[in-house]
Amino acid sequence: MSAQQLSDLIRFARHHSPFYRDLYASLPPHADRLTDLPVVDQRAFWAANTLPGSRVLTGPLSEATVYKTGGTTGSPKFSVFTRDEWRTFVTAFGQGLVDTGLRPGHRVADLFYAGELYASFLFLLDSLAHAPVDNVRLPVGGGAPPESTIPTLRDLAAQVLTGTPTTLCRLAEQTVASGVRLDAVELLLFGGEALFDDQRRLLAAAFPRAEVRSVGYASVDAGLLGRPVPGSDARVHRAFTPYSVVEILDDSTDEPVTEPGRPGRVVVTSLFRRLMPIIRYPAGDRAEWTGCGPGHFRILGRAEEGVRVGPVSLYTQDAQDAVATADTGGHVVGMQLVVRRWDGRDGLVLRLATPPGEQHGRTELAGAVVAELEKARPLYPDSVRAGFVHPLSVEWVRHRDLAVNPRSGKLVRVLDERPTA
Repeated sequence: MSAQQLSDLIRFARHHSPFYRDLYASLPPHADRLTDLPVVDQRAFWAANTLPGSRVLTGPLSEATVYKTGGTTGSPKFSVFTRDEWRTFVTAFGQGLVDTGLRPGHRVADLFYAGELYASFLFLLDSLAHAPVDNVRLPVGGGAPPESTIPTLRDLAAQVLTGTPTTLCRLAEQTVASGVRLDAVELLLFGGEALFDDQRRLLAAAFPRAEVRSVGYASVDAGLLGRPVPGSDARVHRAFTPYSVVEILDDSTDEPVTEPGRPGRVVVTSLFRRLMPIIRYPAGDRAEWTGCGPGHFRILGRAEEGVRVGPVSLYTQDAQDAVATADTGGHVVGMQLVVRRWDGRDGLVLRLATPPGEQHGRTELAGAVVAELEKARPLYPDSVRAGFVHPLSVEWVRHRDLAVNPRSGKLVRVLDERPTA
C-alpha cells in the first residue's frame, strides 16, 4: 500500500471519521495543509476511540489487528491496523534496520514482549522478516527468565539482541553475575524507552564487544516516527519519508519549529493509515532538529514524564542529571523515582541500582545525589523545611529490583506508591 497524499487523507478522514469531522467542522472545505489543522487532543481522541463504538475509525472493524497501547494506567487504549497498513508499517521499519548495523546473516534475538494485545514483539519480528537483508530470527521474548535466555543465546550464538533497555540491562546483570560469556553478541538494539549512561555502563560490562544503537523510533499508536541515523548519538533519527510527517511544535504556541536546537513537542501524521487516521497526533516526546540532514531530529525525552510530590514538580530528567553529575565513578546502573506517603506527608525516594557486590562509598554518593537534585529543584528543600514533604532519601537496590511494566517490560520511571481512596 503506497503512502496516501496528505490532501486525500484529510478529505477521507473528514468524510468517514466522526471524530475528525467534528474536529475539522469549522475549517474551510478545502483545507489541505497540516498547518491548517488543529493538533489532536489526546484525551479527546482516546475518549472517542472506544471499542466497540469508535468515532475515530473510518469504517467497520471487519478486517484488522487490534493492539493495546497506553501502558497500565487509565482506561485501555486500542490501536488498529489493516493487514495492508501493518505490512507497510513493518516493511518501512525493516528498511530502517539496515541503518542500525544489521548485516546479512545476522542472528537476531527478539527480546521484546508479546501477548495481552502488546505489539512490540510481533512488530520487531515482522520488521526483521521484511528487512532488505537476510537474517536469522530468534523469537525468544522478553518474558523468558534470564536463567533460560542466556543458554539459548549462547547455544544459538546470537549476534544481535533487541529489546527495551530495561530487559537488556536485566539480562546483562544476570550475565555478569553468572560469569557466562556471550562473545558472539556484537550489536544491542534498544527501543521503547530512553537509554541512559548508567545503563550503558552495565551493558558494556556484560557485552564488551557490542555496539549499542537505537532500533528505531515508532509506537503502536503514533506509528512510524524516526529511522535510525548511524553515528554516536543514538537519540538522532530521521523522518520516515514518505510514510509519515514529523513536526516539532513550540511548547507554548504550537507553531512549527524550523530552526535547529530549539526544543518542542513531537507531532506526527501517518500517511498510510486510513482505518484509524493519525493526523497531527502528539507522540508524547520532545525533540529538536539537528540541522545535520533533512528531517534529522534528536529525541529529548518524554513530554510529561515527572511527578508531583506535595507542592513540588520533579521530572525524571532532573534526577538523571543529578546522578550523572554526582556519580563521577560510574557506580549507578539504573534509577527509579518512588513516591510514598506517610505521617500525612509525601516523600520522594531515589531508588538507585548498582552492580552485584558493589557497596563502597554508598553513603557519600547518596548525599551527593540528593545535594545535586536539591540544587536543581530548590523548592524541594524549602518544602521540607516548611513541613510539607519528607526529606529526599536514597534506596540502594540491584537492577533486577527496579519495577517494570509487567506487560511491556519497560522500566517504570516513576512509581507512585501513595494510597488512593
